[in-house]
Amino acid sequence: MSQMIHHEACLLGEIDIRQAGPRCKMLLGDLNGDGRMELLLVQADNRQDVRYIPHQVQCLTAFDLEGRVLWQTGTPDPGAGGQGSDYPAQIADIDGDGHLEVICVMNDRLIILDGRTGERKAVHELPDPQAHDCIVVANLTGAPFAGDLILKDRYHRMWAFDNQFNLLWTHEGNPGHFPWVYDLDGDGRDEVMAGYDLLDHDGTLLWSCRDLEDHADCIWVGDVNGDGEPELVIGGSVTVMYDRHGRELWRYEGSVESQHIALGRFLPDKPGLQIAGLDRLVREDDGKGLKGKDALFLLDSEGRELWKEDRQTDGWLTIIEPLSNWEEGAPDYILAFRRGGGVYPGLYDSAMKRVVEFPSEGYAVHADLWGGGTEQVIVYSDERASIYASRPARLDSRAPGPLPQPKRLSSSTLYPGGEIPLKGGTER
Repeated sequence: MSQMIHHEACLLGEIDIRQAGPRCKMLLGDLNGDGRMELLLVQADNRQDVRYIPHQVQCLTAFDLEGRVLWQTGTPDPGAGGQGSDYPAQIADIDGDGHLEVICVMNDRLIILDGRTGERKAVHELPDPQAHDCIVVANLTGAPFAGDLILKDRYHRMWAFDNQFNLLWTHEGNPGHFPWVYDLDGDGRDEVMAGYDLLDHDGTLLWSCRDLEDHADCIWVGDVNGDGEPELVIGGSVTVMYDRHGRELWRYEGSVESQHIALGRFLPDKPGLQIAGLDRLVREDDGKGLKGKDALFLLDSEGRELWKEDRQTDGWLTIIEPLSNWEEGAPDYILAFRRGGGVYPGLYDSAMKRVVEFPSEGYAVHADLWGGGTEQVIVYSDERASIYASRPARLDSRAPGPLPQPKRLSSSTLYPGGEIPLKGGTER
């Protein structure tokens, strides 16, 4: 695989984030409505089994882009858990007042915080002691905004609530890691792709995927084949695509474990969308003592393999996401991080070339941080967050009004799913 770097990433600044404590997950959102994103560092507690840490929040610390601490709730713990599974925390405007809330599970309760100050707005008891694996923001009731919530345990049950935390319905099944919600039928209410089961807004089972093993690792929605209708692409034991009515359109079985997938217009001159993927070829945690390894791959809209990485370095924990608008007019790129083997986070193009390298090791998040039309990438460790862009910019840049919160940023997960807007539409 070529390691040619086409473009240098411009380092805009670095932020000392040690005050948030170690092993944090970073969320993004315009918490105070000042026209630019803030960084919310979410630290987990240390009470869970190590493989499934974390499912509770220990501390939340909000920073602005210049490194000032805006607020902190909780006390950092040097023994906090790491990113072995999702952190139960999201940023979203769930009451429709134009200001963002922080929703989290803390001290065995669901806590709603004012994003501007970190002060508590509401506290709710969990419906079950295990209802803390992740938080999904949805619109199940047809409101003008997404303010309903779905909680789940690790692999078996889900609970859906309206924005007043009244229980709407429950579901038992195999919901996978992070269910994805999307209004597939256009009735103003979200359906829920809960692992391999599609549920209506009221929790009724509409259809199920067939002949799939294990669980759904990630779920994407988009008009992949260009027919004007949204399709569902699911990564798990294989990569499979269904239409919204439950008909399987294709499956790609050329992977050992399709741990991550990412839809994008990586080849904008080709019809439909392409599917980037991450195949976990060899695991290190299966007790066999093998050296782990993973590999990127790219499929066309019909599920045909365009290429697969012949990886020569160690590393089996890569996470990938699509990144749009790195530069004006650029195609989508594959953002890959946590690669291991001395490979820094970077952007890969449709020809498998690493076109941008971010010379900092760590996790990565990305967004249009001040509404300028291009996206920036933040790579962070326990000590610092490094902010990169395709061109120089000032970190005090800001939009004239509050930035909207993209659905992708209010649906943060260790197992990135997402949606690509239909042509002519906007991100929901």
